[in-house]
Amino acid sequence: MTQSVCDSDRPGHRQRVRKPLSVRASGDTKTRKSRRTLALPQHCVNALKAQKAQQEADREAAGERWQKNGLVFASTVGTPLDCHNVRRAFRSVISRTDLDPDEWTPRELRHSFVSLLSDNGISLEEISRLVGHSSTAVTELVYRKQIRPVLQEGAVAMDRIFGDQ
Repeated sequence: MTQSVCDSDRPGHRQRVRKPLSVRASGDTKTRKSRRTLALPQHCVNALKAQKAQQEADREAAGERWQKNGLVFASTVGTPLDCHNVRRAFRSVISRTDLDPDEWTPRELRHSFVSLLSDNGISLEEISRLVGHSSTAVTELVYRKQIRPVLQEGAVAMDRIFGDQ
Protein backbone atom coordinates (compact mmCIF):
# COMPACT_ATOMS: atom_id res chain seq x y z
CA MET A 1 0.00 0.00 0.00
CA THR A 2 1.35 3.39 -0.92
CA GLN A 3 0.26 6.78 0.31
CA SER A 4 1.19 9.96 -1.45
CA VAL A 5 2.35 13.44 -0.69
CA CYS A 6 1.17 16.05 -3.22
CA ASP A 7 3.19 19.04 -4.31
CA SER A 8 0.65 21.60 -5.41
CA ASP A 9 -2.91 22.23 -6.37
CA ARG A 10 -2.40 25.85 -7.34
CA PRO A 11 -4.53 26.88 -10.31
CA GLY A 12 -2.72 26.20 -13.56
CA HIS A 13 -0.24 23.80 -11.97
CA ARG A 14 -0.38 20.06 -12.33
CA GLN A 15 -0.60 17.97 -9.19
CA ARG A 16 2.02 15.32 -8.86
CA VAL A 17 3.10 12.77 -6.33
CA ARG A 18 6.20 14.16 -4.73
CA LYS A 19 7.02 11.40 -2.30
CA PRO A 20 5.44 7.98 -2.32
CA LEU A 21 5.27 6.35 1.09
CA SER A 22 5.44 2.59 1.12
CA VAL A 23 4.95 -0.09 3.73
CA ARG A 24 7.89 -1.96 2.20
CA ALA A 25 10.86 -2.47 4.53
CA SER A 26 12.99 -0.17 2.38
CA GLY A 27 10.29 2.53 2.48
CA ASP A 28 10.60 2.85 -1.29
CA THR A 29 8.34 1.89 -4.16
CA LYS A 30 8.44 -1.63 -5.57
CA THR A 31 10.33 -0.68 -8.74
CA ARG A 32 11.80 2.40 -10.45
CA LYS A 33 8.81 2.39 -12.83
CA SER A 34 6.54 2.82 -9.81
CA ARG A 35 7.90 6.36 -9.62
CA ARG A 36 6.19 8.00 -12.57
CA THR A 37 3.97 10.93 -13.48
CA LEU A 38 0.43 10.13 -14.59
CA ALA A 39 -2.20 12.46 -15.95
CA LEU A 40 -5.39 12.31 -13.91
CA PRO A 41 -8.89 12.46 -15.37
CA GLN A 42 -10.90 15.46 -14.17
CA HIS A 43 -13.14 13.12 -12.14
CA CYS A 44 -10.08 12.11 -10.09
CA VAL A 45 -8.94 15.71 -9.70
CA ASN A 46 -12.39 16.58 -8.36
CA ALA A 47 -12.23 13.64 -5.94
CA LEU A 48 -8.82 14.80 -4.71
CA LYS A 49 -10.17 18.29 -4.14
CA ALA A 50 -13.03 16.82 -2.09
CA GLN A 51 -10.49 14.72 -0.17
CA LYS A 52 -8.46 17.84 0.57
CA ALA A 53 -11.56 19.63 1.88
CA GLN A 54 -12.40 16.63 4.09
CA GLN A 55 -8.85 16.52 5.36
CA GLU A 56 -9.01 20.22 6.22
CA ALA A 57 -12.15 19.55 8.26
CA ASP A 58 -10.37 16.62 9.97
CA ARG A 59 -7.40 18.88 10.73
CA GLU A 60 -9.62 21.52 12.31
CA ALA A 61 -11.49 18.89 14.35
CA ALA A 62 -8.23 17.30 15.54
CA GLY A 63 -6.78 20.62 16.68
CA GLU A 64 -3.45 20.11 18.46
CA ARG A 65 -3.62 16.34 17.92
CA TRP A 66 -3.14 16.88 14.12
CA GLN A 67 0.21 15.62 12.84
CA LYS A 68 1.29 17.51 9.75
CA ASN A 69 2.75 14.95 7.36
CA GLY A 70 1.56 16.36 4.04
CA LEU A 71 -0.22 13.12 3.18
CA VAL A 72 -3.02 13.04 0.64
CA PHE A 73 -4.63 10.11 2.45
CA ALA A 74 -4.24 10.17 6.21
CA SER A 75 -6.04 9.27 9.40
CA THR A 76 -8.34 11.79 11.05
CA VAL A 77 -5.31 13.06 12.97
CA GLY A 78 -2.92 13.25 9.98
CA THR A 79 -0.99 10.04 10.54
CA PRO A 80 -0.28 7.46 7.81
CA LEU A 81 -3.08 4.99 7.19
CA ASP A 82 -2.71 1.42 8.37
CA CYS A 83 -3.46 -1.21 5.69
CA HIS A 84 -6.00 -2.91 7.97
CA ASN A 85 -7.97 0.31 8.35
CA VAL A 86 -7.87 0.88 4.59
CA ARG A 87 -9.27 -2.61 3.97
CA ARG A 88 -11.97 -2.13 6.63
CA ALA A 89 -13.04 1.22 5.13
CA PHE A 90 -12.99 -0.30 1.65
CA ARG A 91 -15.25 -3.18 2.74
CA SER A 92 -17.61 -0.67 4.32
CA VAL A 93 -17.92 1.20 1.02
CA ILE A 94 -18.32 -2.04 -0.97
CA SER A 95 -21.04 -3.26 1.40
CA ARG A 96 -23.17 -0.28 0.32
CA THR A 97 -23.13 -1.58 -3.27
CA ASP A 98 -24.32 -4.74 -5.02
CA LEU A 99 -20.78 -6.16 -4.80
CA ASP A 100 -19.75 -8.86 -2.32
CA PRO A 101 -17.29 -7.30 0.18
CA ASP A 102 -15.69 -10.71 0.73
CA GLU A 103 -14.73 -10.88 -2.96
CA TRP A 104 -13.38 -7.34 -3.32
CA THR A 105 -10.16 -5.86 -1.95
CA PRO A 106 -8.44 -2.57 -2.78
CA ARG A 107 -6.18 -4.61 -5.09
CA GLU A 108 -9.22 -5.44 -7.23
CA LEU A 109 -9.35 -1.77 -8.23
CA ARG A 110 -6.07 -2.24 -10.09
CA HIS A 111 -7.48 -5.23 -11.97
CA SER A 112 -10.64 -3.25 -12.74
CA PHE A 113 -8.48 -0.38 -14.02
CA VAL A 114 -6.70 -2.74 -16.43
CA SER A 115 -10.01 -4.29 -17.53
CA LEU A 116 -11.63 -0.93 -18.22
CA LEU A 117 -8.66 0.28 -20.23
CA SER A 118 -8.48 -2.97 -22.19
CA ASP A 119 -12.22 -2.99 -22.89
CA ASN A 120 -11.91 0.54 -24.24
CA GLY A 121 -9.17 -0.25 -26.73
CA ILE A 122 -6.10 1.00 -24.87
CA SER A 123 -3.02 -0.82 -26.16
CA LEU A 124 -1.20 -3.39 -24.08
CA GLU A 125 1.91 -1.20 -24.20
CA GLU A 126 0.05 1.80 -22.75
CA ILE A 127 -1.62 -0.33 -20.05
CA SER A 128 1.78 -1.74 -19.12
CA ARG A 129 3.23 1.77 -18.78
CA LEU A 130 0.26 2.97 -16.72
CA VAL A 131 0.49 0.13 -14.21
CA GLY A 132 4.29 0.51 -14.02
CA HIS A 133 5.34 -2.86 -15.36
CA SER A 134 8.83 -3.36 -16.74
CA SER A 135 7.46 -4.98 -19.89
CA THR A 136 4.24 -6.00 -21.60
CA ALA A 137 5.14 -9.62 -20.79
CA VAL A 138 4.61 -8.89 -17.09
CA THR A 139 1.26 -7.24 -17.84
CA GLU A 140 0.17 -10.19 -19.98
CA LEU A 141 1.17 -12.66 -17.28
CA VAL A 142 -0.49 -10.85 -14.38
CA TYR A 143 -3.61 -9.61 -16.18
CA ARG A 144 -4.17 -12.20 -18.92
CA LYS A 145 -7.91 -12.44 -18.16
CA GLN A 146 -8.34 -8.68 -18.07
CA ILE A 147 -6.49 -8.02 -21.35
CA ARG A 148 -8.23 -10.60 -23.51
CA PRO A 149 -10.02 -7.98 -25.67
CA VAL A 150 -6.69 -6.34 -26.54
CA LEU A 151 -5.27 -9.69 -27.60
CA GLN A 152 -8.29 -10.27 -29.85
CA GLU A 153 -7.80 -7.06 -31.85
CA GLY A 154 -5.78 -8.88 -34.52
CA ALA A 155 -8.60 -11.35 -35.19
CA VAL A 156 -11.16 -8.55 -35.33
CA ALA A 157 -8.98 -6.61 -37.78
CA MET A 158 -8.57 -9.67 -40.01
CA ASP A 159 -12.35 -10.22 -40.00
CA ARG A 160 -12.78 -6.61 -41.14
CA ILE A 161 -10.19 -7.04 -43.88
CA PHE A 162 -11.45 -10.36 -45.23
CA GLY A 163 -15.09 -10.18 -44.27
CA ASP A 164 -17.10 -13.24 -43.20
CA GLN A 165 -15.54 -15.63 -45.76
